[in-house]
Order: sequence, then C-alpha cells, then structure tokens
Amino acid sequence: MNKAHQHEQLILASGSPRRRELLTEAGYRFDVMVPAETAECGVCSNDGPAGLVAELALRKARDVAPRAGNGVLVACDTVAECDGFVLGKPADAEHAREMLASLSGREHRVFSGLCVWRLGQGQPRVRVAVTRLRMDRMTGEQLDEYIASGLWEGKAGAFGFQDRLGWVHIEEGSPSNVVGLPMELLAEMLAAIHFSA
Repeated sequence: MNKAHQHEQLILASGSPRRRELLTEAGYRFDVMVPAETAECGVCSNDGPAGLVAELALRKARDVAPRAGNGVLVACDTVAECDGFVLGKPADAEHAREMLASLSGREHRVFSGLCVWRLGQGQPRVRVAVTRLRMDRMTGEQLDEYIASGLWEGKAGAFGFQDRLGWVHIEEGSPSNVVGLPMELLAEMLAAIHFSA
C-alpha cells in the first residue's frame, strides 16, 4: 500500500445520523461535513431513480470538496421507487401517510447513489446500489401508529428499515442500502482506490 495513503482522513459528506451510525458500527474513523441544502436543488434526471441518486451524490461531494482539503470523501443519496415514482423524504405526516399507503402490500426498490473521491487525485467515482423490498399490507391502525411515532421523519419512502418494522422485508440486496449507505458497495469502492481505514 502507498504510504501516502496510510493515514488518510475519511470525510462523510452528509448530515444523516443513520449514515454516521453505519460507518461507526463498521469501525471507520471519519469526519462529517454537511453539504449545503442547495446542493440538492433543481436536480432532474432522465435516467430514472438510478440517475437521480448518482447525480445527487456527486453534487453533494462537489459541494463539500472545496472545504474538505485532502482525504477521501464519501457522499450518498437514497430514494425509494415504486412503479416508476420516486419517493424521497416526506414533507409532513399527511405526505408520509400517502407514501406508506402507496407502498402497502407492494414491492418497491431503494436506490442509493454512492460517490467516493480521493481529493486532489483523480476523479470522483459514482456507483448505484439497488435493494428490492416488499411491504406487507398495512392496516389503518398500523399506519396510524407508525405516523404517530414520528419515525418516518427524514426517511426516503417514509419508513426506516432500521426501525425493525415487522412489515418490511428485503427480497434482494443490501440491508444497509435501505438504511441509507450501502456498506458492501462502499467497502468495494474504498478497496478499489486502496483506502485503508
């Protein structure tokens, strides 16, 4: 391994507590730099949800890069998709209820765009992880209970897999991707640039 890369700083370009938890649980040491909200404004992709999350992850990385100095930057963006409709974070409780009702009893997918960039050397690398899920048909009571809990706030698709919900099941793909950071893909991308935690 290149000695210059031995003690590189890992920088997470995200304000998400769930992404921080995943990195910490995996044993990474890292700093956090939050992208400006404007980094996500006005993004529209003709390449569907995969193109959208890839573009958003890259924008977040480019927003943080000038402030980050050196090191390896990691940025990610996650959305849920059902029948071609992209489900981001709900605006309020009513919006969350609509999202959950649309997912109830159906299969859907979660996409994460992941950007890994060794600053000052080379170009940012962006890849997309996809996880396929199935949600049980929810009763009105279950829906009311989950909305009242507030656990839906700030989560793509209005639910958090990490909340250990008995009514969401992974059919194929990475569980950490559903939480918001595909750890298997991240390890693969860091290995490709010879980064060692």
